[in-house]
Amino acid sequence: MSDVPNDGTPVHAMVVSGLPHILLCPEKNQGWTSLRDAYAEAREALEASGAELLVIYSTMWPSVIGHQIQAHPTPTWVHVDELFHDIGSMPYSFKIDTDFAHDWHANAGKRGLATRTVAYDGFPIDTGSIVALQLLTPNNEIPAVICSSNVYADRAETVVMGKALRDTIKASGKKVTVAVVMSMSNRFFTDWIDPADDRIHSQKDEEWNQKLLQFLGDGRLEDTAQLSRQIQQQIRVHKVVNFKPLWWLSSVMGQTNALTGKVHGYAPVHGSGSAVVSLWPAPGGVGDKEFDEDDVEQFQGDRDVLAT
Repeated sequence: MSDVPNDGTPVHAMVVSGLPHILLCPEKNQGWTSLRDAYAEAREALEASGAELLVIYSTMWPSVIGHQIQAHPTPTWVHVDELFHDIGSMPYSFKIDTDFAHDWHANAGKRGLATRTVAYDGFPIDTGSIVALQLLTPNNEIPAVICSSNVYADRAETVVMGKALRDTIKASGKKVTVAVVMSMSNRFFTDWIDPADDRIHSQKDEEWNQKLLQFLGDGRLEDTAQLSRQIQQQIRVHKVVNFKPLWWLSSVMGQTNALTGKVHGYAPVHGSGSAVVSLWPAPGGVGDKEFDEDDVEQFQGDRDVLAT
């Protein structure tokens, strides 16, 4: 599955949950345990892909002005999740490919994007990136690069950021796996619940989660990106959490449905829908879908839609 031409296409892609329950206390709920097992399957797929680098796009690292790219060679700290601080601390030390991070930043600039690298001691790594990296590369077997999700980025900026990554992968000659840290539905319970009673917050959320998982399992990544606005309207997920990572991931993978997908696991975590999914390039697939929205190669800046 990893024998793909060096056109900037990653050899493997993943959609993963970043909630700390999966890392810190999976034994408290059968579904959380199944997600931990799903991560183990995804780790095997990552190793089998021969990837030399793991690029993380995390919806749990929001940025305000442009995208930020972690470029510290060994970010080290102890993190406590801001929402679920009661379940424990997460000490971490990661291995970052700083050269690749700076090259991605440069290529983004060439495509008109505002980005910056961050590389100072104590800069907080987000919960989702910590969970993903500790479960996918627990001993830093594969170096990583982490990118934020710009809360104000529109579809054009998000798609172009993905294309800038393709430019960087192609120039590097490396086999790369990409992962988006995101939720399916993202409606949490606002009161404490017994872990044994965890469930998807609403039936409507569950129905759309299953549709999304069906598409991803069929390798229909571009279809999920095209439908993401509708999904957001139905399950009321903030755009940073749901359709931005799908726009980005589809862009990185070549804006196609020619993929093979596998859903490793799916379960509720405190009411939200959490999944672990793998995708591989597979010429033929289910075929391409006609674009409902324009393709974008160069970011031209925000549109002044209120100007006279």
